[in-house]
Amino acid sequence: MSLTRHEDRPDSGQISAQDRLSDPVLEVITDYVFSDKLPSALAYETAWLSLMDSIGVALRSLAHRSCTRLLGPWIPGGTVAHGARVPGTHFELDPIKAAFDTGALIRWLDYNDTWLAAEWAHPSDNLGALLAVADYLNQRAGAPSEVAVTIEQLLRAMIRAYEIQGILALTNSLNAVGVDHVVYVRVASAALATRLLGGSRAQVLSAVTGAFADGGTLRVYRHFPNTGTRKSWAAADATARGVQLALMSVKGEMGYPEVLTTPRWGFNDVVLKGAHLALARPLGSYV
Repeated sequence: MSLTRHEDRPDSGQISAQDRLSDPVLEVITDYVFSDKLPSALAYETAWLSLMDSIGVALRSLAHRSCTRLLGPWIPGGTVAHGARVPGTHFELDPIKAAFDTGALIRWLDYNDTWLAAEWAHPSDNLGALLAVADYLNQRAGAPSEVAVTIEQLLRAMIRAYEIQGILALTNSLNAVGVDHVVYVRVASAALATRLLGGSRAQVLSAVTGAFADGGTLRVYRHFPNTGTRKSWAAADATARGVQLALMSVKGEMGYPEVLTTPRWGFNDVVLKGAHLALARPLGSYV
């Protein structure tokens, strides 16, 4: 019997996301990312206030060595010319590390915004990915007058990332099964980072499925006797992973459309212990 390697099949990067029926929740999220309906003026105003608040708490975190020691390239000298900048620092980094650094600054002191539902959330955690990708694209745009991502586009991406994470948190509890809320950060960041990068619908879907395929993150570092600083960078790790999945997806990496509902191996059975991930209300600008 001969076997054909997956990578030898034509268009392998898009087969899974385009040619098989996706879980309905994934379809709704992807449709929302590409929705032509613009947010309300109030939603834009609220997003602007959230952005300013997040930058403020990020700058405050710069006074804490426990945070700043994690900033900058993992490898000394590993900066990127015209890379994504990290607020309040001189660093120019690849967008994955810039997302981590920005996310860590925003989250470190526990001052950023909070959304309490069946699952807990801090939606501005997604700004790690959004600011890093937006700045990376603008730095690479060429002339100063050539803006790849405008403030309006950034705010719209914020609104949608907040909405995806927040509505997932409404009725789908992760803490009830010992899993950390940053799973939903990873999902929302992957979706909107892919969109900012110019990804297609299939590529956004692939990134979202990849975020769910990563499974759950333990909450052990948030509770006695293991409480530690990881709780301050867990969301940064998630939003940075969202950027990595986005970059992989726009290169054609395949998705897994039945990642939620596949019996035994899917997210619902493994992470949610048989419960079904659901969206409790339409995605708009509720959050």
